[in-house]
Amino acid sequence: MTVPPTDKPPADDLGFKLPEPAKPGAGRMTLLVGLVLLALIGAFLFGYLPRREQSAALARDAKQTESAAISVEVVQPKRIESTKPISLPASLQPLAETVLYPRANGYVQSFAVDIGELVKEGQLLAQIETPELDSQLEQARAALQKAEASHGQAKAQHEYAKTSLARFERLQPSGVTSQQELDQRAAEARVSEANVVAAVASIEVARADVRRLSQLKAFARVTAPFDGTIIQRTVEVGALVSAGNSTPLFRLAKTDPLRALVQVPQDLAVGAKVGAAAQIHVREYPGRVFEGKISRVAGALDASTRTMTTEVWLPNPKRELLPGMYAQASLTLSGTHAVYELPATALYSDANGLRVAVVDAQNKLHFKPIVLERDAGPTIEVASGLEGNERVVKLANAALADGEAVRVR
Repeated sequence: MTVPPTDKPPADDLGFKLPEPAKPGAGRMTLLVGLVLLALIGAFLFGYLPRREQSAALARDAKQTESAAISVEVVQPKRIESTKPISLPASLQPLAETVLYPRANGYVQSFAVDIGELVKEGQLLAQIETPELDSQLEQARAALQKAEASHGQAKAQHEYAKTSLARFERLQPSGVTSQQELDQRAAEARVSEANVVAAVASIEVARADVRRLSQLKAFARVTAPFDGTIIQRTVEVGALVSAGNSTPLFRLAKTDPLRALVQVPQDLAVGAKVGAAAQIHVREYPGRVFEGKISRVAGALDASTRTMTTEVWLPNPKRELLPGMYAQASLTLSGTHAVYELPATALYSDANGLRVAVVDAQNKLHFKPIVLERDAGPTIEVASGLEGNERVVKLANAALADGEAVRVR
């Protein structure tokens, strides 16, 4: 079907023709490009300059913060020998001391020494007269002689009994003697043999009694049991003494060497070793030092004082030192733990106890509690709390705060 043509214009027809678009010239294009560049540069400057100013401000703030941080000087703990010199009171006592008592009853006949005299081992100190003991000894010796005589008699009877028994044994088969007589002779021989054995035992008993009384008689001579000094005499000539500990005669002390008894406190007791050197100072000899060595340690603490008895042997050939003197013992005792030395100014003390300020790897400050071993004045010795690789602030003060940043000089 054919559509008839119409006279209406198209919907987009304006009814007139538009002019051709104008083509920009070269000058306008240059101006346009310049404006675009200026806009880009303005946008760049608008975004960059604030950022640069902000970075510069942060750098200035960091520099100001760094300059405002506290400047500190640090030291490293110095490990020192754990040996520790110490001075303790000591009491001088003899190496050995004893009281001599009589072992025999009697009267003091004489004494050969007096107080202050030096005696040797085995030296006669006193003589005791023992009349009763002498009589007992004579009686025992007489009893021994009687026992020996009885032994001889019993032995002779035994020999006779054996001979008679042998004769009856030869005659019995021929019928000259009866079996009863033979048995009687055999019994007599056995009895005589038993009598010999009893006589021998009686001799041993008598000899033992003689030895006992002879030993008691030997105790009539009172002698020194060891070398020493007579420090007390309580005996007089004619005094009646009896065996036992009721009547002392002498007090004897060994004064070379002397021993100094020292009470070492618990914190140093483990360092007391046999053979360690010791110096003894006595007020009566100012400026003099008496050298000795630790000879014995108790190995246990006294429950009441928490100290350990330590014995120092002290040569005393001239007897200058007297038993009972008060002295001062200087000992060097080895410890069992690491000890670090710091300047005394590094110690900080407040309500939280004794502490030191330590700077970590990030230059932050931290306080560490410590336990003092010894305060030496200019320096302190730390027993625990440090490992030895810390950076410790040399001058601790109240201006330091835990966790703050510092500058290390």
